[in-house]
Amino acid sequence: MSACAPYRSPERYTWMQYLNGASFTDMTEMSRIAKRPVYLGAGGQLINSATDAPDALEYGDKVANDNAIATQYMAKLEFALYDALRKPGISVQRAGTDVVVILVRDALMELNVPEISETGADTLDIISKILKKYNATFIEVAGYTDAMRDSNAAGALSMDMAQRVSVYFAQHGINTTRLFIVGRGAARPIAAQDNIGRLTNRRVEIRLTPAR
Repeated sequence: MSACAPYRSPERYTWMQYLNGASFTDMTEMSRIAKRPVYLGAGGQLINSATDAPDALEYGDKVANDNAIATQYMAKLEFALYDALRKPGISVQRAGTDVVVILVRDALMELNVPEISETGADTLDIISKILKKYNATFIEVAGYTDAMRDSNAAGALSMDMAQRVSVYFAQHGINTTRLFIVGRGAARPIAAQDNIGRLTNRRVEIRLTPAR
């Protein structure tokens, strides 16, 4: 039996077909509220009705109960991701209720071309399967570069990474109305802009927040 062919992104001119329903904006509270009707209309699920969410609490304030359910649900999601993604160049972090997966570019992409690597495709396959199970979440896919003289080029490169990851998700069963896609260029560095730090700043961050 021959080995499976390596993953290759589809032609760029087809990307918008795959990403129909995605939002190209930051995943703010206001943008999630605006997106909610579209998300629900496309079969999206809210956190308090998710199959993997804890049972609703019998007593107490509804808002407090909903927050407790969301916290427990996201803790389970965080553990599932952390347990499955013990690889170099990948980290899973909590940010309040949200969960953030940081993928350094070298762990995700080919060395000298803007294409998802075999290792990166394996990682995204793992993430896709977990996101399909924990489907009561919105997903922000944000690309970042290291410091570049040309801010327009930095923005384009970071958006390319974010879109490639998002297209992969769309091809592997992720409801695109869950997606917020942004390219932030060299903004928000997480390491020094030296030779080593630059490799860390070139990254994709996948931010997951409960859908309510």
